[in-house]
Amino acid sequence: MNLSKTHCIANRKLLIVLFVLVNSNVFACDICGCFMGITPYYNRNSISLLYRYRSFNGYDGQPHSLFPKGGKFFIPARSQNSPITSHAGNPDDYELYRSMEIRGKYFINSRLEINAILPYVSNSERYNGYTSSISGIGDVNFYVGYHVVQKLEDNFKQQLIAGVGLKLPTGKNDFKNIEGIRYSSLMQGGTGSTDGFIYLNYMVGLGKFGANINTSYKINGTNSRDEGIANSTTSFLNIFYTQRIGKDVQVMPSAQFFYEYSGGEKYKGIKTGEHVMNNLMGGVGADIFYKNIALNAGIQKNIWEAKTDHPMSAGKVYVGLTYNF
Repeated sequence: MNLSKTHCIANRKLLIVLFVLVNSNVFACDICGCFMGITPYYNRNSISLLYRYRSFNGYDGQPHSLFPKGGKFFIPARSQNSPITSHAGNPDDYELYRSMEIRGKYFINSRLEINAILPYVSNSERYNGYTSSISGIGDVNFYVGYHVVQKLEDNFKQQLIAGVGLKLPTGKNDFKNIEGIRYSSLMQGGTGSTDGFIYLNYMVGLGKFGANINTSYKINGTNSRDEGIANSTTSFLNIFYTQRIGKDVQVMPSAQFFYEYSGGEKYKGIKTGEHVMNNLMGGVGADIFYKNIALNAGIQKNIWEAKTDHPMSAGKVYVGLTYNF
């Protein structure tokens, strides 16, 4: 095997592993569409562990801290003894959404893949000096992707994947405080509704550079309390560069942009105006690949958001580990 061919195979393997986790940026709460991540260029089964953290802090005109005072990055102890309070513009108010997820991918054939995600969620909120946290199993997701386009030339690669998915109401939806008052719908472990989504994912690579664009549309149902979330869209752009270090290690820095939109919460089919989402985030990521193992991490901060009377989007952080087999 000559050096040129070896180099091409190395580049291909990098792109193969790259997208195991590159699309793992998912909104931690369930207001917006939930894109599930795809593995292009390489039909290999995988199992992943992914931790996501999302922060909302500060009202319009106030600073927005990714790690607000008193908030915890990792899953905190459960605390359910605080009262439900209204939004009064306190700069210390926050909402934090965390999820530890086990993700599995299995290829039925060279073009058809099935995926599953089992999340353990932990949500916290602080309003007017009162803080509460809940934790529990979240809503399980299943989805199927079909590889419509697979073009793998030596220096140019592209792939288009189309898919559909289903979110099942496996998470607890009736957490209450010690006074018997039920927490808000977004604080719950699950939405209590069965939702569906569709997505498109396009990847292109030229030499050491590449880009990934995906967009999803989520159709949300209602739960037994006639609560629901308006249908939503999310779009994600990732621009990356690959660099080989030694024989087995490759590093991929990336620039990332994420846009989300939803009309917010609904009650009896009518939008309440609560938790309307319309914002753009941007940030950086770093992915390290060693043989069949991939480690990735990233951070995104808010760039722009439409006016809202809730704490505004501050940003999100994710870290994940994947094994391919």
